[in-house]
Amino acid sequence: MTESPILEIENLSKALGGKPILSGVSFSVRRGEMKVLIGPSGGGKSTLLQCLNFLHLPDAGRILLDGQAVDPRQRKSLYAYRQKVGMIFQDYNLFDHLNALDNVSLALRKVKRMPRADAEARARAELARVGLADKERLYPAELSGGQKQRVSIARALAMDPQVMLLDEPTAALDPELIGEVLTVIRELARSGMTMIMATHQMGFVRSMADEILFMQEGRVIEQGTPEMLLDVECGSRTLDFCTHLAEFESGGGE
Repeated sequence: MTESPILEIENLSKALGGKPILSGVSFSVRRGEMKVLIGPSGGGKSTLLQCLNFLHLPDAGRILLDGQAVDPRQRKSLYAYRQKVGMIFQDYNLFDHLNALDNVSLALRKVKRMPRADAEARARAELARVGLADKERLYPAELSGGQKQRVSIARALAMDPQVMLLDEPTAALDPELIGEVLTVIRELARSGMTMIMATHQMGFVRSMADEILFMQEGRVIEQGTPEMLLDVECGSRTLDFCTHLAEFESGGGE
């Protein structure tokens, strides 16, 4: 029997400032899958992820977690959903006045009401998981971009999410720091974490994505495995985009 999806997105639409950003987006995600969103800037990837965490309320459509529709107008339902769906942003969103340990343990204490000692023990375990066991007392200003992003991943993991949303998690990083963050994400995928990730890291997409969703002008215009959409003879819009992206990154587009 085919396993039911953990997350279902049905006909999601969103306009911002009167301009349509998402138009009838639908797809589903099964446990342990990595779905990757790619496409040109302004295509709706970030808005989609923000709608999936209800940072933007969709204008139409619905989101179901484990078969249950989420009603963001019900605070209890929204809070329960957000504890199960973690989000990683481009710009880390850490508290500058808290060290790494406190950044990770804060939500455990405030949201899950864990005793400080238990919350800090869990936070230390997650910092160790992302390779930052020796950085717990450092503040964001003392960490590199890659380390800050790994702290934000540890913070999300500490909440035991069922699904992780990642919005261009390496976009703000210098090239030499990208690898350390992708290594953590790769290990999460291998451990069975369910993820939806927007990225332009095509090598990562080819090796790790279960399915690619190519977005343009607020719609999913192509959807399939890397083998289907990135085969040199497939003629897909996805392949064309990735080819131009690779040319630009290698200097051919300058």
